[in-house]
Order: sequence, then C-alpha cells, then structure tokens
Amino acid sequence: VEVKSPFCLFPQVLLLAFAEDLECIPGFQQKVFYIEQPSEFTEDQPLLNLVFDDCQGNSKLNFEVSNPDFKVERDGSLFALKNVSDAGRALFVHARTEHAEDMAEILIVGVNEKRPVLKEIFKLESNLGIPRQKRAILATPILIPENQRPPFPRSVGKVIRSERTEGAKFRLSGKGVDQDPKGIFRINEISGDVSVTRALDREAIANYELEVEVTDLTGKVIDGPDRLDIAVIDQNDNRPMFKEGPYVGHVMEGSPTGTTVMRMTAFDADDASTDNALLRYNILKQTPTKPSPNMFYIDPEKGDIVTVVSPVLLDRETMETPKYELVIEAKDMGGLDVGLTGTATATILIDDKNDHPPEFTKKEFQATVKEGVTGVIVNLTVGDRDDPSTGAWRAVYTIINGNPGQSFEIHTNPQTNEGMLSVVKPLDYEISAFHTLLIKVENEDPLIPDIAYGPSSTATVQITVEDVNEGPVFHPNPMTVTKRENIPVGSVVLTVNATDPDTLQHQTIRYAVFKDPAGWLEINPTNGTIGTTAVLDRESPYVHNNIYTAQFLAIDSGNPPATGTGTLHITLEDVNDNIPSLYPTLAKVCDDAKDLRVVVLGASDKDLHPNTDPFKFELSKQSGPDKLWRINKLNNTHAQVILLQNLQKANYNIPISVTDSGKPPLTNNTELKLQVCSCKKSKMDCSATDALHISMTLILLSLGSLFCKSFP
Repeated sequence: VEVKSPFCLFPQVLLLAFAEDLECIPGFQQKVFYIEQPSEFTEDQPLLNLVFDDCQGNSKLNFEVSNPDFKVERDGSLFALKNVSDAGRALFVHARTEHAEDMAEILIVGVNEKRPVLKEIFKLESNLGIPRQKRAILATPILIPENQRPPFPRSVGKVIRSERTEGAKFRLSGKGVDQDPKGIFRINEISGDVSVTRALDREAIANYELEVEVTDLTGKVIDGPDRLDIAVIDQNDNRPMFKEGPYVGHVMEGSPTGTTVMRMTAFDADDASTDNALLRYNILKQTPTKPSPNMFYIDPEKGDIVTVVSPVLLDRETMETPKYELVIEAKDMGGLDVGLTGTATATILIDDKNDHPPEFTKKEFQATVKEGVTGVIVNLTVGDRDDPSTGAWRAVYTIINGNPGQSFEIHTNPQTNEGMLSVVKPLDYEISAFHTLLIKVENEDPLIPDIAYGPSSTATVQITVEDVNEGPVFHPNPMTVTKRENIPVGSVVLTVNATDPDTLQHQTIRYAVFKDPAGWLEINPTNGTIGTTAVLDRESPYVHNNIYTAQFLAIDSGNPPATGTGTLHITLEDVNDNIPSLYPTLAKVCDDAKDLRVVVLGASDKDLHPNTDPFKFELSKQSGPDKLWRINKLNNTHAQVILLQNLQKANYNIPISVTDSGKPPLTNNTELKLQVCSCKKSKMDCSATDALHISMTLILLSLGSLFCKSFP
C-alpha cells in the first residue's frame, strides 16, 4: 500500500511553513492521508503511522477507527484486523487523551484516480492554514465528531499567532459564533484555544466557516481575518428509513423464476460517502410461508425483489392467499452487525391470468314459461377458478343454436356471474310447445395460449311453454271505416271479425262495447255487427280531425274468460248541416263621424269546404226615398257596413243575412246592433242611446208617414 501524505509529497513546503512556529499544537500532526486501494487489505499488515501529541505526554491515549475492521495501536500504527476487500472511500481515526482529542481522515483512492495537487490538499491554502509566505495567524482546520458526550465546553483546536503583542486578543466570528446558530464555538482571547459548547449534529450542519482575527486593546484589528474551517465528522446516528410507502408490487402468476416484482429503497441521513449510509437489504419475514417459505429474494445492494420459485408454484389458484407480505430490513454499515436498521412491509399481489376456462355446473338446464310472458326464465350457473375481480373470471354467454326468431336473450349477472336467460318476444304455445337452446360461455379476457374451452363450456337449455287462455284477436286492428255524418239511426257501420288463438280449445266469442265516448254505437254480441244508435255529428267535440274512435271487446268462453280489444276509427264525411255565424254583432259610431265606415263583419261555418265560404252578405230591403246604409263585400269571408249619412244619437238594429256555399246553401238572418253616440274631446258617450231604440222597420214606417203627409 502506497501512502501519499502532504509531508511526503511536499516536504520542503511544509517544513518551511512550520519552521516559523515551533510551538506544540495538540492533536494529530498530520490530519489527511491518501492510501491507494489495493485488491485487498491484508490482515495485520501495517498501513501507515499516525502521530498524535496532546503536548502533555499523551496520558491515556486511545484511538477509535470508523470502520471496525481496522485498528490503531497506541504507537499510531494502522492495520486491518482481517482481510478486507472493500473498506469504502474513507476511514476516520479519532484520538483522545485526558487533555486533548482530534480526528484524522484517511482517503482511499483508486490507482487510476487523479492524485490531489497541493491546492486540493491544502484547500487553497486556507484549510490547513499553512501559508506560502510568513503570516501572523495560523488557523488549521478542525475536525469534530458529532454527538460528543459532556462535559462541555471542550477544547477542539487552537489558533496560533507568531508575533506576540502586548494586549492582543483573538476574536472569532461567523455562523455558529455570533450568527445563528449562535454560541456553538468560542475562542480564548489570550491563548487562542477553540472550544465547542455542545454536541454537534452533522445532519443539521456539516461544515462551519468561521473567521478569526487579532485586535489590540482598543478593538482595532491588527491581524486577519483568516478563515477557520470546522468539519463535523459523521457518526452512525441515523437509522435507515423507508419514506416512499406503502410498498405494493404485482407479479403475474406463472411468471419465470427471477422476475423482478418491485424495488425497495431506503434513505439514511448519515454521510453518503461513509459506511454509515452504506445500506444492505434483507427479507426478515414472509407471510404466508406456503407453498414455500422463500418465495422471493431481495438484492442486498439494489433492493430489487425478485421471484425465486418455479412458475408452477406461483399458481394463484392453488395458493392459500394471492397476497404476500414481506418485512424488509435495511441495515447501514454495509450490513454489518453493528449497523443500524430500519424496516418496512412490502405487499406483493399475485395477479391472475386467464388459465382456467369457465365451466357450466351441469350439462342441461330446464325452464318452464307461460306463453305470452316475457322476462328471466332461468339462471345458468358456471364455475371459474380465476380472480372474480378480473375479466378472466367474468363470463360472457352466447346462444349458438335454437333461437331463429330471436325470442331469447342471455345476459351476465355481474354479481353472481350467472347467465340470466330471458324471453324477449312472447312465445306461442300453439306454434311450438318446446324449445331447445345450445349456449356457450367464455371469459371477457382471452385464455392464455396453451388453454382452450372444452365441452364443459357449453350447455343445453330445455324450455317448456305452458298453454294459457289467450284473448281473441281482432282482424284488422285498428279497424277503419268512412261514413257520412247524419246517417240514419240504426245504420250499419261495420261488422268486426275476431278469432281465438287457442285453436285447440274450440271456444266461442261474444262482442261488447268497451269505449263509446259519444254513445252513438252498438254491437251485436253474436256476429259483431256495429250499428248507430244516434246521429253521427262530425262537429261533435268527441270527433278529432274528422275521426271518431271507439273500442270493442271480444270475449271467449274460457274459464276464466279472456278478452281482446279492438279499436274502430270512423272517418266522418261532412254535410252542410251548420248555418254560418256572423261576428261582431255590435258596432259603435259617433253622431258627427266623418268616416262612415262603421264595421267590418266576418262569417264562419263549422262545416268543411265546400260547405263554407265564399259567403254571401246582404242587407234587408230598405224602403223610402233615402237609404241609411249599405254593405260591401271585401272578400270570401268579410264585408263592410257603411253609413250613407250621419244619424241621430240612438241604437239601431240592422237586419243582415249571410249565406254559405253549400248545396243546398244555408242562410243565417241576424241583426247588427249599431250605437250612434255623441263624441266630444275624443270621448264617446253612448249612455243616452240605451233608452232610444230605433229599428229598421220603425224608420221605414216614419219615412212612409212623412211621405204620405207630403202628398194628401
């Protein structure tokens, strides 16, 4: 083993640096060593010598090594306690006497790794505090193990000043002194001794960068500031922790040996470059332990869990349970007995694959159903050893024979996996009293290649149809007929025809009225002849879109009797049986009106064309020398009444006739009431006219009397 120390590499520089100050400094005289990694550290072979001096005789000197495979004798010789092939990247040696303690670091480097240069070793001169030129302050780096036990404060190092000045004082500052966390370190103003006041935690703060300076009596800085580095040496004080749980892995049944299931990863807060955080994994417990207590293996370094049993044993259907729980241990210090441990539970689920086809519980099923009834008639049961929560278990049923009329359907009950066979089109006993269906069952998921559906995946269903007394059937249904309205009472409308589907029972049929909203019809109970008992009126409120609807019953002689219903639609043809009506029947006009167009009249007729418009509007004949009004036709349905002169305030009744276009035509003689009112300031006053009623006849008589008086 080749040891490369700063003294060996650069002896002249170090001798010059220390020659200026020969004062004894407690601690290791060399704090950093480099050892090239051999193929194996040989037991009892000395590796190097460490020199520790507490400047007071080294009373009760004791060395501790971070790796328990190595030991340092009292004379400082370092050697391995056994043959060691992997010692990690570094060793730490802690030395302690009654008066001082210190830490040395031994770095293990590969043969091909780049050797550290001077600046790296001295950390750009400041880490070891060794200057290239004469300096007043010597502040070498201080290494402090974490988690030291009381008493505190305890001395951890010393700052040296080459020049002695009366009244000069050391002053320390930085994070851990006068910055948070405050008060961890302090320095003796006179001697330069640096002490720590409490135990340190490397996982909280691993390095402290302080500044040391020298002041005079007035507080003025006369030397410095120089950097003082303090490194916290890791102790194995953190257990490995599994932080990413819960840990659940899946593996398909029948998987090959060595199939990776999942990876377990633990975290250790200790220094990752030391064995304190070098983890090794192990399976502590497997539950259940069948069919093998060692179903799985975990890679001690990677944490990969893999299967170690044959695919035959990894059979979900033969296992006690498809869920395994493994207690996984992670241990630091590379898995040595002195390492700290942490545990977690890994749950491994054996996933199902479709290696078992569904099988009917019997080869033939029986069902009985009454004719004319729909719904589920039988549940077909199957068995499947696969996982009920997967498509490898869920069944799909198909009718492969015996269903030409598509009268049957089969669906899967999602809870029981049974096949629910249903009648979806009513069966007819008279057509077929028996049905035989051939049904197959498969899984939602395809079977694995080396498995096939067998004879047990098909079954026969024998269905017996029971005869029931079915109601007679009208032919056709609905029935339609066209008749003129107002045909004579007792007229024959139609003779209905109903037959009994139960041809083997030879039953008789009688007829009855079921629904006749207007009460216009009757039916002969024996021969089904429908006749009128009242006048058919197309304008009746029971007629919709010229169609009158009634229903009739056909009742067989069964016990109990069965009934069939037939619907009759009578389309009514219109005849001219409604006189036209006139609207409005009241009009008002001012006695001094300039516009003598009194009102526009309209006519309507309940009948249908051509028994309606065009309408003919006429005034009764006016006698006398002066005509008071006239009527003008506007179109086929409207006319306008016009005054020929202003009239006195009064009520007038104007006789008007309106005639439709039917054959023969019908006329409605009616009167239009005309109120002549006084109008002032846009207000119409008709109150006085109520007491004064003048008819067309009275006006004519008055005019006749005046005419006679004029010619004696």
